[in-house]
Amino acid sequence: MAKKILIVDDSALIRSVLSGIINSDARFHVEDRAVDGVEALELLRKNTYDGVVLDINMPRMSGLDLLKSLQKEKIHAKVMIASTDTKEGAQITMDCLELGAMDFVHKPDNTSDCRSEDFTKTFIDTLAAVTEAKAPDSRVFTADSLKSADAVSKLAEKHAARITGRRIVAIASSTGGPRALQSVIPLLPGKLKAPIVLVQHMPVGFTASLAERLNNLSELQIKEAAEGDLLEDGHVYLSKGGAHMNVVTHHGKSIIHYTDEPTREGVKPCANYMYESLCDCSYDEVVCVVMTGMGADGTEGIRNLKEKKKIHVISQDADTCTVYGMPKSVATAGLSDVVVPLDEIAQEIILRVGVR
Repeated sequence: MAKKILIVDDSALIRSVLSGIINSDARFHVEDRAVDGVEALELLRKNTYDGVVLDINMPRMSGLDLLKSLQKEKIHAKVMIASTDTKEGAQITMDCLELGAMDFVHKPDNTSDCRSEDFTKTFIDTLAAVTEAKAPDSRVFTADSLKSADAVSKLAEKHAARITGRRIVAIASSTGGPRALQSVIPLLPGKLKAPIVLVQHMPVGFTASLAERLNNLSELQIKEAAEGDLLEDGHVYLSKGGAHMNVVTHHGKSIIHYTDEPTREGVKPCANYMYESLCDCSYDEVVCVVMTGMGADGTEGIRNLKEKKKIHVISQDADTCTVYGMPKSVATAGLSDVVVPLDEIAQEIILRVGVR
């Protein structure tokens, strides 16, 4: 049976275009359409949908306010945001993801571009991931988690002598990642004895806002990685959208270098490139962390990296993933050293790399 979809958009033309895209795939059927958040809320109070495609800027009630209402009324819905690529739009999109939206697509400013093959594929792939995902979890990090992370940091300090050599952490995440990262990055101490490189699948224009959001919540220094950035302990380098982030050695130092190959695993940035670039790095061990996301990005890169470097692979478990795709692929390939729930990933990292 086709999955029931609700479209919420104030533009009749966009509703028509998106309906055509959705109904062209036998897996889905547009069950209802709403012109704003008020109308959508009434529908969601009465009906259950397999997925909701939600615009942000609408009269009477915005997409952001609708998500707040759904959270307040404890109405569980699998929501996919259709957003623009402006800085303001990116910030609002981060707010939506924090309020329970599961993923988003960049809705082109030009309506004709919405009919393009690239947009159609991205839209359908994202909708498929959202409808197959678990219902959104309202939990992020808590004060208790922060206390727990502090205790782990002290334990790591106590056993610091056991942690030898230079280490780097390389994280890959996709669908559900922006929210899940808030349960990992803010729990890591600022004195973490390793740099972190991070690939989160996002389009151009959104990664800077995600980095800023994480930075405001964390002791670590988080930024959207720039060409030539020198890797430092206690810093997180988030790959910008639309390019592949690599770690290369220049004059004996590890720095960020972007390349412009085509998409790989259907994404850009692709974590496989990041992992493979670490094959020749100067670090003694690479701690690979694979979190929630559709697809298999990370598996091939980690497999290739393992042939050249000492690695330790931490993968998120099925129960806490929004979409158990990337971590499942790594585990199925026999590459995972530990499989842990989301709220234990931070302590696994700390105990593996130590603190200064």
